[in-house]
Amino acid sequence: MKRLYFTLMSLSLVLGGCSSVFDKQVEWEVVEPQEYPVLSAIGYAPIKGQRGNTDSTKMLMAIKASKLDAYRELTEQVYGQKVDGSQTLSNFLLSDERLSSSVQGVIRGARVIKSYPVGDDLYATELELDFKRVYDIYLSTARPKRVKDVHYY
Repeated sequence: MKRLYFTLMSLSLVLGGCSSVFDKQVEWEVVEPQEYPVLSAIGYAPIKGQRGNTDSTKMLMAIKASKLDAYRELTEQVYGQKVDGSQTLSNFLLSDERLSSSVQGVIRGARVIKSYPVGDDLYATELELDFKRVYDIYLSTARPKRVKDVHYY
């Protein structure tokens, strides 16, 4: 009986020593990158091919379309582009070949540098994505942290 009591006491001391009895306080700090890249993109759109009754309406639609094209290009730079392809062979001859691509993502913090006509039938829009601005937006929503210091009591 004495031996069983001694074994149980020893076991409880060993297991109790492995547990975290102490309270702790963890200090966090925000980690900031040392450099911020700046991406730029140019989008193009034809004026004459736009829907609209007047030339000014077509020009406004071309401005919007060129801005969307520039955003698409920025999204490709940030997230990459998905490419799907397929080929069909019939009697060892290529009978059908298809290739499609898509891009998907959210771009926040992009800035329009300028929109301008190129020649008579084209409109261009230049966008810039400064990752310092993206980082500031990220900090306001996510608050990333890392352990700065731990105090045990």
